[in-house]
Amino acid sequence: MSNESKQPAAQAKTLSAKQVGNLLLDNALYILMVIAVIVIQIVNPNFLRPASLVNILSQTAAYLPAALGIAGCIVLTGTDLSAGRAVGLTACISASLLQVVGSSSKMWPEMGTLPVALVILIAVLLGAAIGAFNGFFVAKFKLHPFIVTLGTQLILYSCLLLYVQMGNNGGMAISSLDASYTDFIKGSIVSVPTGNGTSTPIPNYVWFAILLTALMWFIWNKTTFGKNMFALGSNEEAARVSGVNVFATTILVFALAGAMYGWTGFIEGARVAANNANTGLNYELDAIAAATVGGTSHTGGICRVSGVLAGILILGVINNGLVMLKVDDNMTNIVKGLIIVGSVVLDMRKNAKRA
Repeated sequence: MSNESKQPAAQAKTLSAKQVGNLLLDNALYILMVIAVIVIQIVNPNFLRPASLVNILSQTAAYLPAALGIAGCIVLTGTDLSAGRAVGLTACISASLLQVVGSSSKMWPEMGTLPVALVILIAVLLGAAIGAFNGFFVAKFKLHPFIVTLGTQLILYSCLLLYVQMGNNGGMAISSLDASYTDFIKGSIVSVPTGNGTSTPIPNYVWFAILLTALMWFIWNKTTFGKNMFALGSNEEAARVSGVNVFATTILVFALAGAMYGWTGFIEGARVAANNANTGLNYELDAIAAATVGGTSHTGGICRVSGVLAGILILGVINNGLVMLKVDDNMTNIVKGLIIVGSVVLDMRKNAKRA
């Protein structure tokens, strides 16, 4: 082979190696996750058994709506620190309106148990109103979402503290929930066989999460609002020039996120079963982590529903894996923190490569 033919061949090999390296880096988190699953399964063979997998799926479904909501805020190069407190407030309100009639711990003894559909509407609308409040100040006064939602977080926490002390509650946990509520959320129509004649039920809120995920995919990818959201996140000035209503789109993105927090709160009210001022604590951190791990770019304009779903699944695997390995609870947050930082580093690297 001549020197002229050897040179292109060498360049082809170098290019191929570079492509492989880029592929490995771009999918580093997923590769590490597969390795982690293998290691955890070797150490604890129960990790991949049906009961454990259903548990991971259930945790994923509980956090997924909030993660999808906050991902929209990140698309606009923002965030939402009030998400957890919005979840807590809507959870406590939902639980208080759906307690058993005649219970000694009923928060509003003079009020009967409201219809589940009405309470869903209340929780979602309240969440949407909170989100719209955040979006208004971001859009109208050009304040950074970090500052706006930090202030809202403090307001909501105070509202939550005041609410749990109202009525006949006296600051106690809100429990004694009506069967119509708990069955709607935690009931099951499908069970996974676990052997020896036993089975593990898949709670209803898993199916609700799947439907919401499909809805969010449709909104983001098939509607004018979704296209405007990504255009605004990519380049606000270009979006404005092309006719996007920046003010309305920003408010709607935060309102949609808030509606998802409201739904998450409604789910948590029944899932937790004993709600107090700590309900929803740090939920925004898990939601931000899931969106970030799933490839939602903090530089704006880039997000996929499938990525957010993958991110929340990864966090679910981490949480359950560390528990099954009997690792100290404090280590979970350390691992999450490292994953978030690593995800942002990879995201910046991808952006630099595209530039």
